[in-house]
Amino acid sequence: MRVQLESTSSQTTLTESNTFPQRASGGFALIDSLKRHGVEHIFGYPGGAILPIYDDLYRDEAQGGIKHILVRHEQGASHAADGYARATGKVGVCFGTSGPGATNLVTGIATAHMDSVPMIVITGQVSRASIGTDAFQETDIYGITLPIVKHSYVVRDPKDMARIVAEAFHIALTGRPGPVLIDVPKDVALEEFDYTPVEPGSVKLPGYRPTVKGNPRQINAAIQLIRESRRPLLYVGGGAITSGAHEEVKQLAELFSIPVTTTLMGIGSFDEHHPLALSMLGMHGTAYANFAVTDCDLLICVGARFDDRVTGKLDEFASRAKVIHIDIDPAEVGKNRIPEVPIVGDVKRVLTELLRRCKERNIKGAPQQTQEWLNLINRWKEDYPLVVPHHADSISPQEVISEIARQAPYAYYTTDVGQHQMWAAQFLKNGPRRWISSAGLGTMGFGVPAAMGVKVAFPDEEVICISGDASFQMNLQELGTLAQYGINVKTVIINNGWQGMVRQWQQAFFGERYSNSNMEVGMPDIELLCKAYGIKGMVIEKREQLEGAIAEIIAHDGPVVVNARVTKDENCYPMVGPGKTNAQMVGLAKQPPKAAQEPVYCGNCGAKNQSANNFCPECGTKL
Repeated sequence: MRVQLESTSSQTTLTESNTFPQRASGGFALIDSLKRHGVEHIFGYPGGAILPIYDDLYRDEAQGGIKHILVRHEQGASHAADGYARATGKVGVCFGTSGPGATNLVTGIATAHMDSVPMIVITGQVSRASIGTDAFQETDIYGITLPIVKHSYVVRDPKDMARIVAEAFHIALTGRPGPVLIDVPKDVALEEFDYTPVEPGSVKLPGYRPTVKGNPRQINAAIQLIRESRRPLLYVGGGAITSGAHEEVKQLAELFSIPVTTTLMGIGSFDEHHPLALSMLGMHGTAYANFAVTDCDLLICVGARFDDRVTGKLDEFASRAKVIHIDIDPAEVGKNRIPEVPIVGDVKRVLTELLRRCKERNIKGAPQQTQEWLNLINRWKEDYPLVVPHHADSISPQEVISEIARQAPYAYYTTDVGQHQMWAAQFLKNGPRRWISSAGLGTMGFGVPAAMGVKVAFPDEEVICISGDASFQMNLQELGTLAQYGINVKTVIINNGWQGMVRQWQQAFFGERYSNSNMEVGMPDIELLCKAYGIKGMVIEKREQLEGAIAEIIAHDGPVVVNARVTKDENCYPMVGPGKTNAQMVGLAKQPPKAAQEPVYCGNCGAKNQSANNFCPECGTKL
């Protein structure tokens, strides 16, 4: 959603600092304004048009101010700022010069836009008099990025700099977050003027007022539908992460005993060890999540957008269900599926109000309201589990990821895009903001620079990138950045010698015609590559090496890249094929019936349970 502002710059309401005006350049005003908005790190790459800004940044860094991280390619800068923002919830900031520097940022801007990530992108531009003359390294980055930013500016007067920065932060963070572009002509950065700062939070934009409070009548209607439902399902997306609503999602799920499934963006919004958790749904989601969304009678969509990778065949997605859709962006509500109860507002605020009303009226789920539904889901969990293959002559990708998850359960994880991304989504169990993956755009090359951004934000936390051999080569030059700053990121390459997901689709839908998807010829020697950059490289080829190697990379004080050579033709299942419904999955691993066993008694309430039960239907305790 691109912001449309009714106000002009002269109409914008703001509060200026009490600081007396001082003579300063536009570049100084930019750096000072970024500092006032809490910016501690900038990811970027210098060039001619942005050099005046870098000159002011140099002076600030020398005085212990903002820390600049020099990437090896501007795309790395935008992905690093993106990862920084996703992990912290703050605005990520990246710099690029005019022309090719600016256009190199475009993929990262689009990635952030698709996944609603708050980011400030600052580009240098040719001098004002040269704009429109096809000057050296001139590109209309404002025009190029119009469809993939939330808002954008070209700074024509240095006096506007502080106001523009304040507006940009306000727009990037409020409502549905997103990237904002600020294009700064070279002479604007150089020109001196009487600078007066604009303090954070002081801007008020009359044409921009996101709705954050849900409509009370619609909230009441949602409560009524929940009370009437016997097969409810919470379908939770990235909006729950953005608004910090994981506790409210849990309270709602437990209050009415509602199972919870998440999108790829929503991973971490609900504890996947909870008995009500169904993990991810969609194209490579769990079978039980996809069966549940097919058979539910009420779908409560929380901060998600009915993406095609989730819905499969849209007209048959949750076709038996009424829909409650909670989202802060009114453009998403009803875009793909018309809900019975639309609620526009901040997810956390809406759920908080819904829970408050339930508590005031003593409304909660009846003991047996969803019991039959939960028993059915439990049988699906028993019959259709996610399986970790064990091959006699090779390591499966799932084995590698499962071992990483076992040894580093609390790490921040970034991924690239492809089969390894889906396996990571299936087998890692993440907390809020600890799962960082390009979902909407599906950007190969995202993983390593995003992990770089996360580690810069949280230097004392474990940060692991799960990559693929094809994705890794998209931005492998960022190993230089890891080496320069000693950024302790651990990268594990799930190396099957293919563009794995492309190969799987060519096998399934294109008659096994593997056109240009094999990556073995020209594959670099990862250990030698790492040695060239001065960082640690490792290879895992045998199952016996796996446990020790993962322990070694976690213990190592510095960046590591592990080349895990895995089964070459392993496919990612379950899978919903194109044009199919979520219930029409291929590759399901149905377990054979188990022999009759003795009943299990609940350790909490003592109730007698069938041996197939995963948790007690009386009290919900995991058995």
